[in-house]
Amino acid sequence: MRAARLIKMVLLLQSRPSMTAAELARELEVSERTVTRDAQALSEAGVPVYADRGRIGGYRLVGGYRTRLTGLARGEAEALFLSGVPGALREMGLEDAASAARLKVSAALLPSLRDASRTAAQRFHLDAPNWFREPETPALLPAVADAVWDDRRITARYRRGSGERRHEVERELEPYGLVLKAGVWYLCARVAGRDSFRVYRIDRFTAVERGEERFERAEDFDLPAFWEERAEQFARSILRAEVVVRLSAEGVRRLPYAVDAGVAREVLAGVDAPGDGEWVTVTLPVESEEVARGQLGSLGAEVEVLAPASLREFFAAEAERLVRLYRG
Repeated sequence: MRAARLIKMVLLLQSRPSMTAAELARELEVSERTVTRDAQALSEAGVPVYADRGRIGGYRLVGGYRTRLTGLARGEAEALFLSGVPGALREMGLEDAASAARLKVSAALLPSLRDASRTAAQRFHLDAPNWFREPETPALLPAVADAVWDDRRITARYRRGSGERRHEVERELEPYGLVLKAGVWYLCARVAGRDSFRVYRIDRFTAVERGEERFERAEDFDLPAFWEERAEQFARSILRAEVVVRLSAEGVRRLPYAVDAGVAREVLAGVDAPGDGEWVTVTLPVESEEVARGQLGSLGAEVEVLAPASLREFFAAEAERLVRLYRG
């Protein structure tokens, strides 16, 4: 633990002209007294750490000293490529590895480039979760992430179904990759002994046991391509109903914001754009009538439901209710 802290202290001093004891204590998460002892230990070990006394004093390396301890460990190198998603790193338990990797890269850069990580962070930040939703990190995510990075098989128990049909299933999995989609973590894995890959929501895992055995990854597995294909399949699989609607020109413009944008584009690709006062009739795939109520309701008077009759009757009754409400 102390050896790692001493290395980090050298890398910090190498990446900056000088640092005060308070700054080092904050970065290393120790007391200023510990910083003083560590600086003395480095000096005794032959690292030229010099202490400037006084109110604005601090610690610095003298004589252009450069440490060779800048090589990245594998875990640090992998974490470095995820540095643009700090929240995801933290949830997977990789924040320390990424911090060490950034320090090593910074120490190896020319002095004129050492503020690159700070300037980049001020210009780009990825905020993955949806608005108006408090994301919850699955308790078992770090254990799953650890197995993913190390290519270790896991034995996982997870919940299937809902309500009275809800039950738990146990599977031995080969965890290939993690996906963070709209604040929800998914595991892309292969059931041991099978060829097909599946997707699991990690917040449905109730237990994860890391195995001792490593698995050999399929060289042709492409996580982004796999996820894109499965996401498209899922989006289409839930569209189990159809509604027939008439849309005004404004309704056509707003449809991609009310329903899935890809579905809206496909539906509208086969019709001519209506002019002012004109309407077009289209058949729209939807998840269910209940979901369609909320989606089409946001279009107001720019859409008319023609079928099914039950959905048309719902909007007719809703319109009458709104008239009574607003006319007192």
